[in-house]
Amino acid sequence: MLMKKKTDELDKILGNTSISEFDRFLEENKEEIIYNEKQFEIFFKDLIDEKKLSLKDVFVRADIPEKYGYKLLSGEKKTRRRDVLLRLFYAAGLNYNETQHALKLYGMPQLYPRIERDALIITCINNRPGGIIEVNETLQSYGQEPLRSSGLQD
Repeated sequence: MLMKKKTDELDKILGNTSISEFDRFLEENKEEIIYNEKQFEIFFKDLIDEKKLSLKDVFVRADIPEKYGYKLLSGEKKTRRRDVLLRLFYAAGLNYNETQHALKLYGMPQLYPRIERDALIITCINNRPGGIIEVNETLQSYGQEPLRSSGLQD
């Protein structure tokens, strides 16, 4: 369920789309459109199923309380801290593109390779040095803040 077209490409198409052609735009671009807030939940749960993982195991690996994790996925709770989501995505074994897409669906800033901490997180996602503890040790060894745990959430 990864989007294939760039946002700029969709902008260009919409620039040449009349209201009477909008239904056709939606039909031709249905995989590119975020239809509702449940898109994140559906995307993440589909990936978990595809990877044959249980949500409970992912929450344990991410060091996120199970009840809180389920509330995040259902939309009952919303976090403003990207680190919690990054813990969750890393624990679920999401690759870089899946992580970027999940952040986007959640409405969170994507990882940006020009920011040193983000670049190191991207490297960890791509190389899988171990679990969250090893990721945090790697971040700290480069003088970066570790991924915050859910205990520090709003």
